[in-house]
Amino acid sequence: MGEVVGAGLLAHVPTIMLPEDVRRSLNNGEDTTLVAGLQQLRREVFDVLDYDTVVVLDSHWATTVEFVVTAQDRRSGLFTSEELPRGMTRRHYDFPGDPELAHLIASKADEHGTWITAIDDHSLPIFYATTNMWEYLGKGLDDKKWISIGVCQTADTEDNLRLGRALGDAIRESDRKVLLIASGALSHTFWPLRKLRDHEAAGSEHIFSQEACQADLQRMEWFANGDHARVLDTMDEFYRYKPEARFGHYLMMIGALGEGDCTAPSRQYGEYENSVGTGQVHLWFDQPDGGFPAPHRTVIDDDVLRQKAASAAAEAGPQHIPDVPAAG
Repeated sequence: MGEVVGAGLLAHVPTIMLPEDVRRSLNNGEDTTLVAGLQQLRREVFDVLDYDTVVVLDSHWATTVEFVVTAQDRRSGLFTSEELPRGMTRRHYDFPGDPELAHLIASKADEHGTWITAIDDHSLPIFYATTNMWEYLGKGLDDKKWISIGVCQTADTEDNLRLGRALGDAIRESDRKVLLIASGALSHTFWPLRKLRDHEAAGSEHIFSQEACQADLQRMEWFANGDHARVLDTMDEFYRYKPEARFGHYLMMIGALGEGDCTAPSRQYGEYENSVGTGQVHLWFDQPDGGFPAPHRTVIDDDVLRQKAASAAAEAGPQHIPDVPAAG
């Protein structure tokens, strides 16, 4: 039986890809601690832990009508960011994928009332929420497989948890030892362009608002105490501070780890830092003794069943769409 052997909520900010002298020039002569944090995480976890596959929950890859998981046998090329080509230009990436696990994840969609498609197209774009993580944590570890799952921009909290449950079930059914990376930020409001260059330093005083900063710090305290249930219970409150991708990267990760049943505390690598208004931190959750809790089961409502029946019928061509009986 497969298992998740570690998971992290990690920052992928473009700053970490800049040369050190540029990073220091943006931060009053000091280097960002996010770089040293990733380097330490590499030494203490990714270089020494026994695992087969890394699954990146990529907050920069936004889909619309379904979740998508990469299923290529290998991904390689040169990445230039459309968002910030000055900082991320022609960066080489090359790593094996895990098509078997990707298709197994997709196969779990129906039992959790969601939509997941595995795509093996080698022209599928890649995003720096994946490549930046791989450069620091995977480059040179040529036997480790990496796959990514995008966030779906129409997904709500429950949808993201359902994806995580499907992911967790697939991992358990496989023979893989997996590391999960929820690649993304906490609060995520940028300063307006005319003010932005006054707020490029890493200090938390540059977070867009002190209310957002306090909301981040509160959740970091809960993470440190392993209180994932409280994080989940207060998601509506946290949405006021616009967490990146509506915190889909974290929600998918914790869905795979048992949601509120998970009590794994975080270990922090580096400091909590600003990035032009957004809250960034590296938090790692070690596998508890006995493993992470099992994913929750999903209660599927009739509307989802009808939609799936209609979709299947449409793909099969003109024919009668069967009624889905009401739950008794």
